[in-house]
Amino acid sequence: MAQRVVLLLLWLLDLSSAGFPNQINIGGLFMRSTVQEHSAFRFAVQLYNTNQNTTEKPFHLNYNVDNLESSNSFSVTHAFCSQFSRGVYAIFGFYDKKSMNTLTSFCGALHTSFVTPSYPTDNEVQFVIQMRPALRGAVLSLLSHYKWQKFVYLYDTDRGFSILQAIMEAAVANNWQVTARSVSSTTDAAEFRRIIEEMDRRQEKRYVIDCEVDRINTIFEQVVTLGKNSRGYHYILANLGFRNVSLDKVFAGGANISGFQIVNPENPIVQQFMQRWERLDEREFPEARNAPLKYTSALTHDAILVIAEAFRYLRRQRVDVSRRGSAGDCLANPAVPWSQGIDIERALKTVQVQGMTGNIQFDNYGRRTNYTIDIYEMKIGGPRKIGHWNEYTGFVNIMDSQLSNDSSVENRTIVVTTIMEAPYVMYKKNYMHLEGNDRYEGYCVDLASEIAKHVGIKYKLSIVMDGKYGARDPETKTWNGMVGELVYGRADIAVAPLTITLVREEVIDFSKPFMSLGISIMIKKPQKSKPGVFSFLDPLAYEIWMCIVFAYIGVSVVLFLVSRFSPYEWNLEDQDEAKDPQTPPDPPNDFGIFNSLWFSLGAFMQQGCDISPRSLSGRIVGGVWWFFTLIIISSYTANLAAFLTVERMVSPIESAEDLAKQTEIAYGTLDSGSTKEFFRRSKIAVYEKMWSYMKSAEPSVFVKTTPDGVARVRKSKGKFAFLLESTMNEYIEQRKPCDTMKVGGNLDSKGYGVATPKSSALRTPVNLAVLKLSEQGILDKLKNKWWYDKGECGTKDSGSKVSRCRSFVLIPNCILTYCSYARLDFSSVHFVDLLHITFFVAFQFFPPQTATQFGARRCFPQSMFFPFLFLNSIDIQLFFDAEMRNDNSVRQ
Repeated sequence: MAQRVVLLLLWLLDLSSAGFPNQINIGGLFMRSTVQEHSAFRFAVQLYNTNQNTTEKPFHLNYNVDNLESSNSFSVTHAFCSQFSRGVYAIFGFYDKKSMNTLTSFCGALHTSFVTPSYPTDNEVQFVIQMRPALRGAVLSLLSHYKWQKFVYLYDTDRGFSILQAIMEAAVANNWQVTARSVSSTTDAAEFRRIIEEMDRRQEKRYVIDCEVDRINTIFEQVVTLGKNSRGYHYILANLGFRNVSLDKVFAGGANISGFQIVNPENPIVQQFMQRWERLDEREFPEARNAPLKYTSALTHDAILVIAEAFRYLRRQRVDVSRRGSAGDCLANPAVPWSQGIDIERALKTVQVQGMTGNIQFDNYGRRTNYTIDIYEMKIGGPRKIGHWNEYTGFVNIMDSQLSNDSSVENRTIVVTTIMEAPYVMYKKNYMHLEGNDRYEGYCVDLASEIAKHVGIKYKLSIVMDGKYGARDPETKTWNGMVGELVYGRADIAVAPLTITLVREEVIDFSKPFMSLGISIMIKKPQKSKPGVFSFLDPLAYEIWMCIVFAYIGVSVVLFLVSRFSPYEWNLEDQDEAKDPQTPPDPPNDFGIFNSLWFSLGAFMQQGCDISPRSLSGRIVGGVWWFFTLIIISSYTANLAAFLTVERMVSPIESAEDLAKQTEIAYGTLDSGSTKEFFRRSKIAVYEKMWSYMKSAEPSVFVKTTPDGVARVRKSKGKFAFLLESTMNEYIEQRKPCDTMKVGGNLDSKGYGVATPKSSALRTPVNLAVLKLSEQGILDKLKNKWWYDKGECGTKDSGSKVSRCRSFVLIPNCILTYCSYARLDFSSVHFVDLLHITFFVAFQFFPPQTATQFGARRCFPQSMFFPFLFLNSIDIQLFFDAEMRNDNSVRQ
C-alpha cells in the first residue's frame, strides 16, 4: 500500500511539472577584456550540467554567447536582439557607461532579466540583477576608522559615480578636504605620473583609488617609479579584488595599502571550485590555470548559481515559462514584452544562496543585500584580513585580537638581527667551541641581553647576511641589510649601530637613541714636541720678554739718574766722618749704573739686594718695579709647569673650518653611507665647500670601508683626514698602534636606535627598556667597558706628571740651597729640616704610593732643570729669610 502511495505522488509530481522545459537557454554578452570571466561562465554551466544529483539538476542549462568587439550602442543592440530572438530566458553579461542605458532600456521594455557582475547602478531599474555589492558604505566606514580628514579620490567614470557622490556628501557633513580627480580618460603612463606629482606638490599622501584592477596596477607602477610608496603614504583601493592587485613593490617601500575583498579564500565553496579550476585545460578555458582568479570571475560563477536556483524555484512553483512560437522582434514599435519575464525576474530576486562571494540575496530592485565584505591590509607576508563590513554591523575590526595572538613573544624565540663590527658585535676568541649567542661579545651583545631581561623574551642573534645596515635600492625600491630583514619579516628586532634616519623611520620603528654621536674628524696623531734648550721662555711671548728687558734697562737708568739728583743718596758712614773732620771726603753714592742694574735684577729675581734707595723718588721707582716683577713672575710661574712638564702635540687641524681652508691635507668619507649623504645634502657653506672638494679630488678621497679609511690615515703621514662617526673614531683611537686621534667637535648630531618592524608588539617594551637602561646608567657603563676599559692605549695624567717632576726638581734644589747657606752660622737650620720642607711641598698633591712608578729622567729634559731649580727654591728661600730674621732678633 505504501509503495502505491509513493508512486502516485511521483506521478502527480511529474504531471505537475510536465509544462516546465527541460532545456533552459541563457544568453551571454562578453567584452574583449573579459576572457577569464567567459571561461568561468562556461565552467560554471558545465559544473551544473555534470552534477550527479538529479534533484538538484531537474533541467539542463544551455548558453548562447556573443562577444562584443566594442561597447557602442549599435553593437550592443545587435547582440541583445540576437539573444532575444533565440528565445533565451535570461541574459548574463557586462556593461559599461556607454552600453548601460541601452541594455537596461531593452530589458525593461522586453521584460528580459539581465544578470550582471558589473558595477551597481544608482538608478532603480527593473529586470537587472546586480551581482556586485555596493561598496560605498564600506568605503565610508573605513575612512571613518582611519579618521582621514584630507585625501585624494581618484575615480574611473566607467564605474559610475556612486562612491564619489557618497564621499562628497560625507565630506560636507564631516568637513573633509577631498580632491577628486577622474582618471577614466587617462591611458598614458606619463599622465598618471603627472597627476601623482601634482598631488605630491600639494603634500597629499592619502589616496582612495576607485578603479578596476588593471588601471590600479598602472597607477601603482608610476607610484613606485616616483618613490611615492614610502612610509607616510596610504592607499585605499575601492575595489572588491584586493588580492588581485600587484602590491609587493608598493608595499616594499613602506606604504600602507588597504582594500576590500569579496572572495574569501577560506570559503569551502571557493576551495572546491579552485581545486577543479586549476586542473582545467587552458586551451579550452583561457586564463584558468596560470592567472589568479578575478573577483568578477567569482561573481560570474555565482550568477549561474542564482539563475539555476531561480529556475528550480519556478519549477517547484509549477510556473510555466515555456516559450512557444517566435520570440518576436526586439525592435518592434511598440515593444512586445515577454509575458513570463516578470515571473522570472521575481524568482531571481527571491533567490538566497551561498556562493563564492558569500551570502547572495537581493532586494526589490535587484541589488545585493545582506552581504559581507572583508577588509584587508598589506602586511609582511602578504595581504591580511583586518576586519569585515556589512550593512548591519558596519566595520568590525578584528586586527587587535589577531595582533594579541600573533605578536605574543613570551612563548617564542625572537630573532635579533645585527652586524659584525667592533666593538658592537665581535666573535669571541674561542667562538669555534661555543654555540648560539655565546659565540659573540660586544656592546650590542650586552645591550641585547639587558633589553631581553627587561622585556622578558628569549632571543637569538642573527648576523645579517649581506653585511649592510639598510638602504633602499633606487631601481627595485627594495630594502637590503638589517632594515630589509625587519621590513620583510625575517627578524623581529635590530640591535646594532643603526642610525636613526628619516627614510628608515618611514618603513620601521626606532626606539629612543641608546647612543648619541656625530660626524667627526680622524687624523694621524702628530709627533710629540719635546721642550728645547730655551723652552723656559715659552710661557711668555717673545715680545713680552723684549719689553721686560727694555723695562729692566729703563728702570735701572731711571733709578741711576734719580739717585744722582737726590741729595739723600749722597751720604757718609759714621766712621768716615770721625776720621778727618777738617777734610771730609766726598759723599759716596751707592747707586751707580752697575749697582742700579744689580738692584733691578735682584728685585726681578725676587732675591733682594745689599743696598736700597733712601730717597722718596728712588723708593717710588723701586716700588713700581717690584710690583711689576711680582705680576710677571707670578704669571710666569703659573704657566711654566704646563709648558715644560707636558709633552705637547701640535695638531695641524682643529676643526672642519681648518680642513676647508687648506689644501695640503686631503680628507674624505665612506663611498656610501650617511656621512657622505650629509655632505652632499648640506646647505652650510663650510660643508658645501668640503663636498665640492671631495667629489672633485684626484685621486678619489672616498673609501669603501671604515678599515680602509683608517689604514689610509695611518699611511698618509698626516696628509689625510678621515670623516666618520664619532663613536668609531673614539674606539679606534683606543686601539693599537694608538696613532690616530679625534680632533674638533662633531659636525652633526644623530643617534643609534633599536629598530622593530612597523606596528610590532615589541616596539613599546623595547623603547621602555632602553629608557630604563639610560636612566640607570647602564648604557654609559657599557660604553666605558668596550671603549675605554678594554682600550689598548691607556690614559695620560698630566697633572700627576707635573707633580712628580716637581718632586725630583726640589730634591737637588734642597741640596744646593743648604750648601749656599752652610757658610752662615745658623745652628737652627739643618739639612734634615730642609728635606722635610722640600718633600712637604713636593708631595702635598702627590700620593706617596705612586712615587716609585716613574723616573726623573723621563719627567723633564736637561734644559728644564735650572728654571725649575730657580723657581721652586723661592719658597725655601723665604723660609731661610725668616730664619735669619729670627736668629738676628735672638742675638740682639
